[in-house]
Amino acid sequence: MNRVTVSCVLLGLVASFGLAAEEPWVSLFDGKSLDGWTTAAGKGVTAGWQAEDGVLHRAAKGGDIYTAKEYGDFELQFEWKISTKGNSGVKYRVTKFGNGLLGMEYQVLDDGGHADGKKPGGKNSAASMYDIIPPNAGKKLKPVGEWNTARIVAKGTKIEHWLNDEKVVDVDTSSESFQQALAKSKFARQKGFARQACGKIMIQDHGNEAWFRNIKIRELK
Repeated sequence: MNRVTVSCVLLGLVASFGLAAEEPWVSLFDGKSLDGWTTAAGKGVTAGWQAEDGVLHRAAKGGDIYTAKEYGDFELQFEWKISTKGNSGVKYRVTKFGNGLLGMEYQVLDDGGHADGKKPGGKNSAASMYDIIPPNAGKKLKPVGEWNTARIVAKGTKIEHWLNDEKVVDVDTSSESFQQALAKSKFARQKGFARQACGKIMIQDHGNEAWFRNIKIRELK
């Protein structure tokens, strides 16, 4: 675990011993501005990201964007759509690792058009925990240009990814099976990866157009 705040650690400890309680939903995007989001350096978001009629649009190069606040145990909901051959993602519990910022990722992808969607095993396809855990076979992904609904639930070491109201990833990051999958991923050499108790939410700029809306979160205490 790298540079995780004391509050994150305490949050993880509380979560492991208590029953989950639901806080009110909080919107992370007001539909008309990028308030509450920053660059990796903590500066204002550039014009590559635009707020258009209630939609957050990655229209041009703008870099990854991050919430100002860190979240530990939470439920995050959002809708997304991607451009043809497009790639993006929503990362969570993002913290400092070496010279970069890393977190687990809900993959946002055009499975049929992007090379990642065609790789064997599915661990780089839409709704996967990117490069680690593939989504369930038979997931119901909408065609390019249509809105998908997504949900991420993180409670201690238990992580769920949902796609269009179906749970497609259900994993315990402390399990032997997860550690084996992690050891085969690009994050294998990142000591403490997937063990961070909390971190920021990040929306990825992967060089392609992507759209997000109705982004909201509630913390689980």
